[in-house]
Amino acid sequence: MRRLWMSALVAPVLALAVSAAALAAPSAPARPAAPAARADVTAPAAVGRVLQVGARGLSVRALQRRLAQLKYYPGSIDGHFGTSTLEAVWAFQEVQGLPGEDFVSSAMQRALAHPRAPRVLDRRAGPNRVEINLAIEVLVLYRNNHVQLISHVSTGGGYYFCSPGGGCGVAITPTGNFRTLSFIPGWIQVPLGEMYNSVFFIGTAFAMHGDTYVPLAPVSHGCVRLPMDIAAFFHKLLKIPGEPVIIRRP
Repeated sequence: MRRLWMSALVAPVLALAVSAAALAAPSAPARPAAPAARADVTAPAAVGRVLQVGARGLSVRALQRRLAQLKYYPGSIDGHFGTSTLEAVWAFQEVQGLPGEDFVSSAMQRALAHPRAPRVLDRRAGPNRVEINLAIEVLVLYRNNHVQLISHVSTGGGYYFCSPGGGCGVAITPTGNFRTLSFIPGWIQVPLGEMYNSVFFIGTAFAMHGDTYVPLAPVSHGCVRLPMDIAAFFHKLLKIPGEPVIIRRP
């Protein structure tokens, strides 16, 4: 997204209730591919040069395949280290407790061979659920208590801000147990910017949505920013309304 908003500021903007038809998949500018199959224990072979943004070749393809096996989303398995692969690398580094970097370090190579699973936040919330860990900026989607998707996100930045429409607040993503409420396809305009493929979980104030700027740091006004390629299909993996959304800062 380009910007998010707080509850008191945007309820009038989104007074258009989402109809059942709005839950259908929109025409998205990005490919709606799903993460790939079950993981094995094969990591990409070490190479003489660093794998980083812009790199191409078989080593990048092996990296992408391994990330997809682990339920991260590197985009197409095409051997090109682009934005989608970078965002998957960030998500992996965050889950493994590694520094967020724009390249694959030797420590990450080792972790790819022996990865840790994401920390479970609330198994009692149900076998199908979304968990968002604010401490590491990661979203995990579970199906039957098995990881289906892991994504880097950017949440509330904790800064003080004022809306162009009036009113001020602190950029905080609330913690707790919520449920998906509604989905609005495509881009929508709000007082603080724009949001893409928004899945709301607190009224018409807080959503998981696509944005063109999803950095390593938490920078949103309170919503959960998703990379655009994942936002293109994320809503299709959810029950809307009713999917549990668990947000914690463990």
